[in-house]
Amino acid sequence: MRVAAIQMNSGPNVDANLRLADSLLGSAATDGCGLAVLPENFALMPERSRDKAMHAEAPGVGPIQEFLADAARRHELWIVAGSMPFVSPDAERVYGACPVFDAHGRQRACYRKIHLFDVKLPDRDESYRESHSMYPGEELVTVETPIGIIGLSICYDLRFPEMYRRLVEDGASVFTVPAAFTAVTGKAHWHVLLRARAIENLAYVIAPGQYGLHPDNRATFGHSLIIDPWGQILTEAADGDCHIAADVDAELPHRLRGEFPALANRRL
Repeated sequence: MRVAAIQMNSGPNVDANLRLADSLLGSAATDGCGLAVLPENFALMPERSRDKAMHAEAPGVGPIQEFLADAARRHELWIVAGSMPFVSPDAERVYGACPVFDAHGRQRACYRKIHLFDVKLPDRDESYRESHSMYPGEELVTVETPIGIIGLSICYDLRFPEMYRRLVEDGASVFTVPAAFTAVTGKAHWHVLLRARAIENLAYVIAPGQYGLHPDNRATFGHSLIIDPWGQILTEAADGDCHIAADVDAELPHRLRGEFPALANRRL
């Protein structure tokens, strides 16, 4: 199956973001893709992080999820919906949720971001505290799709390799990593971390990103990637609103794991 990573520069206007997402999903479908992955915060990159709570939706209810279900049906696409705000036990904070819709518009799974980006960048006057506006998820999630079992993750999760190894133990042969990586950390680590997750797990990685400057003056890295299980970059987009696409062989990860049994040779 041909798959797509959707790259965007989202802002505070949800309707405008959804129109752009729809256009890019349509382009991916026209390109022959059967599955597309949206970036983190595709529907909303607000001026103030706590503004996300105003747009938080309950599972299965709300205009963003209605848009996703409708877009999946119209474009006949599986959609891994990057991340969007879901209600959480704390009224002032939201889950960063990644719902997955099949080509009939049915929601098949939903992952809530586990690792929140609470960091100060070394040697820079730049810090982030996602836990101020977001509530952490607790459960790993996989979903069976036409390209195999996908292990769902979001952005900062990428820095925790034990999570991806657990997803492999749950059957994953493909990882999705929708992100809004900062320009600074993206330049330093984005490519090497994504290729490492692919290589060490012999899995495909589909990693769409946000790019450019956003209303909160955050600059994101872009460089959306699709990587094969041997760590080769199949396609990449530096910046711009676009989709990138590549063909995925659902049997390749399993064949490589049999021929090069690094996972089976573990001794810990």
